[in-house]
Amino acid sequence: MNDDASIRALNAVLAAEDGLMQGRLERRDFLRVAAMAGIASTTAVSRAAFAQAARENQLQLGAALQKQYDYIVCGAGSSGSVVARRLAENPAVKVLLLEAGGSDQVPSVTNPGVWFTNLGSERDWGFKGAPNPKINNREIPLSMGKVLGGGSSINVMIWSRGHKNDWDYFASESGDPRWSYENVLGIYRRIEDYQGPADAHRRGKGGLVYVGETPNPSPIAPAMLASCKGVGIPTFPDQNAILMEGVGGAAIPNVRYKPGERLNVFSTYVRPILDRPNITVLTQATIRKLTTKGTRVTGVEFTHGGKLMTIGATREVILSTGAINTPKILMQSGIGEAAQLRKFGIPVVADLPGVGKNFQDHVMIAGCVWEYKEPIAPRNNAAEATFFWKSDSKLDTPDLQPFQIEIPYVSEVTGKQYNPPAGSWSLSPAVVRPKSRGEITITGADPSSPVNIAANTFAEPDDMTAMLRCIELCREIGNTGPLAAFNKREVMPGKITGADLQDFARNAAVTYWHQSCTAKMGRDNMSVVDGQLRVHGIQGLRIADASIMPRVTTGNTMAGCVIIGEQAASAITA
Repeated sequence: MNDDASIRALNAVLAAEDGLMQGRLERRDFLRVAAMAGIASTTAVSRAAFAQAARENQLQLGAALQKQYDYIVCGAGSSGSVVARRLAENPAVKVLLLEAGGSDQVPSVTNPGVWFTNLGSERDWGFKGAPNPKINNREIPLSMGKVLGGGSSINVMIWSRGHKNDWDYFASESGDPRWSYENVLGIYRRIEDYQGPADAHRRGKGGLVYVGETPNPSPIAPAMLASCKGVGIPTFPDQNAILMEGVGGAAIPNVRYKPGERLNVFSTYVRPILDRPNITVLTQATIRKLTTKGTRVTGVEFTHGGKLMTIGATREVILSTGAINTPKILMQSGIGEAAQLRKFGIPVVADLPGVGKNFQDHVMIAGCVWEYKEPIAPRNNAAEATFFWKSDSKLDTPDLQPFQIEIPYVSEVTGKQYNPPAGSWSLSPAVVRPKSRGEITITGADPSSPVNIAANTFAEPDDMTAMLRCIELCREIGNTGPLAAFNKREVMPGKITGADLQDFARNAAVTYWHQSCTAKMGRDNMSVVDGQLRVHGIQGLRIADASIMPRVTTGNTMAGCVIIGEQAASAITA
């Protein structure tokens, strides 16, 4: 069986397994599909037995929802899935996990080669930033996962741990040494099952989280690394080891997939325990607000199956709904800036002016594009090489992270301006330590009212300065060294400078979809949670998602969100 056929067979098995778990498929049909895919009969029977047990268990639990649970976890994404699993490891507690989206076992999610088809689909919340004059009044899509697994089900699957200085900054801001790099490194060692070269200090083996090296990358990926080396950027065999402790470098990224199979966080942490009697997973459950008594959170109000429901939490509610929905839910529940809440007639439970403030995201340019001499089909996730570097040598942490993308990557504006041919590739400049700060605000007292997202991209001139330097650096890398041998011509932006280059950046600006920092951890008057992720002034509520970051981590945020989930669970169960 060739690679494409193997991938199709694997996805057929995954779809059949989900069909069995959802009651759409009979056991014998699953076994037939598994046999056709070459899966051993004993393995197939075992998988079928688990799927049926999980289905029956979740059907029974969902049909007999309790009025109260010990813990309610809101959101089954990269943090919430971790929290739910760790809490449910104690058989004496009952956990309810609520997810607004549906199943993750669909081909667009399980097949890593088509991840981008989820963007703008029913598995995407479909958020957009407000029109911004700094990007020529464009509205940038801000995709976020609305599906089991959250962002880990629709993202590009990069496992990027964050820089040493990020975690030490978290520890400094919170006053809690548990967030220090050395402590977080210990968590990574414990949870990882790393498939690359052994590194006893920095990498783990045998944990829940399979982390692989990009398999059989396109020849253009190592060529990019060689071209980076030619302009003075060192190369490393591991993106997440020494590279993320120093000034930066280039590498083939770590990824969260096996050939043909995405490994999202829900499937890693929660799916294997769906047969346990103490965890109930409810999909299509959209959180409206938290219920409170005084300054204590008592439960959650949500919609499910067209019905408005309220369920209580005897111990805690954990809000893991992401950097846009989390502040929205807090504000709809009376937790936020008092003046804004009163504007909409929402009773103030806690005056926390930092809720919704400090919005950060990694800004990307779509993109610097070259036409291939001979087109090369994309491989794996089509993003197989990256580098971290400083726009200014005085910085303590790399602030640039371009990605090589094996297709022409353009915005809605630059695509029309330059019309790159299909046989093109991109090197997309990006600023991952932005100084610009945005804000999330609500538009009414009704929880169904839309949220306003002022991303404020390029609000700080230093971000534009850094981006222009990154564009120039990417053009130099793409036009020289081994990469040049792949190129017929540079399609965009070409040799433009000054105001023209700035205008290109404004028209080409998009995002890495790493929205974060809107309920930041800290000790100042704009912080929302403490080092144990408890909401200031509120009992019975923690936040565990990217919103708690004091600043966005350097690099893709999925791995950092898993750490946040582990830290939250550890604090709860200590």
